[in-house]
Amino acid sequence: QLQASGGGLVQAGGSLRLSCAASAGTISNYDMGWFRQAPGKEREFVAAIRYNSANTYYTEAMKGRLTISRENSKNRVHLQMNNLNPEDTAVYYCAAPDPRPILSSWRRVWSPHGMKYWGKGTLVTVSS
Repeated sequence: QLQASGGGLVQAGGSLRLSCAASAGTISNYDMGWFRQAPGKEREFVAAIRYNSANTYYTEAMKGRLTISRENSKNRVHLQMNNLNPEDTAVYYCAAPDPRPILSSWRRVWSPHGMKYWGKGTLVTVSS
C-alpha cells in the first residue's frame, strides 16, 4: 500500500516536496518512481531511484528542477520539485516495479506499464 502526499496549490516558481509512504511492508528492496498525469493526458514518468539510492533518473522535461531521495529506515520516498510552472499541474503518483529490474535495463523499465504497485496520487496545482 503506497500513499503519496505533499501536493497542493503553489504559485509559478514555487516548490513542493512530495512524499510516498508504504503503509504495509517495506520499500527498502524496491526501486521507486514517480509519475504524473495531467488532465486529458496520459500518465508519464517523472523520476526514479534505485533501492539503495545508487542511481537516479529524471524526465528531461523536469530535469534540473527535481531531486528524488529516499529514507528506507522510514519507509519513505521523496520528490523535491522546484521552479514549478503551470504545465507541471497534475496528479502525482508513486509506483514500484516488481521484481526489481536489473541495472543494465533499468531506465527502460520506467513506463506506467512497467509498474506493479501504485499509490494513490496527490494533486499538484501550479497557478500562473
